[in-house]
Amino acid sequence: MKLISYISVFMIPVLILYILGYGLIAKRNIYNDFLEGAEEGLKIVWRLVPTLIGLMTAVGVLRASGFLEFLGGILSKASGVLDIAPELFPLGLVRLFSSGAATGLLLDIFKQFGTDSPTGLMAALMLSATESVFYCMSVYFGSVGVQKTRYTLPGALLASLAGMMAAVCIVQFLL
Repeated sequence: MKLISYISVFMIPVLILYILGYGLIAKRNIYNDFLEGAEEGLKIVWRLVPTLIGLMTAVGVLRASGFLEFLGGILSKASGVLDIAPELFPLGLVRLFSSGAATGLLLDIFKQFGTDSPTGLMAALMLSATESVFYCMSVYFGSVGVQKTRYTLPGALLASLAGMMAAVCIVQFLL
């Protein structure tokens, strides 16, 4: 374990030195290449800011209005049949939009049930096994200007559902 810790401390400096060395060997203007890359990165960020603001605002409004809890309440009718805590449904919905907001809900679940409880374990696995589908699609597709996403959204939603179901099944099987 100490070896891995020791290696991780030097990983970034070694990577930077490798890039600089490669640039010198290739006789590139490293500083100019860095500035061009930084300028391009800032242009991408500038194009993404409206999308990010819209997503953060939408998640904030949905969470503050109680809509996510309402929708989670409707979906939680199945929680008795599936032996799932009703608090996991809002977590699964929020996770589709925002990883940060889902982490906040996860911490609330940890405070209420504990980290080693079945509900806490299911919630942690759900966040580990899924992705912020709408955030990723808007950021990645928006940054390159993709207009037709084809089957990406249905596939991503299906994969997230499978990850959530797997989290529940794994914890129920282990406990």
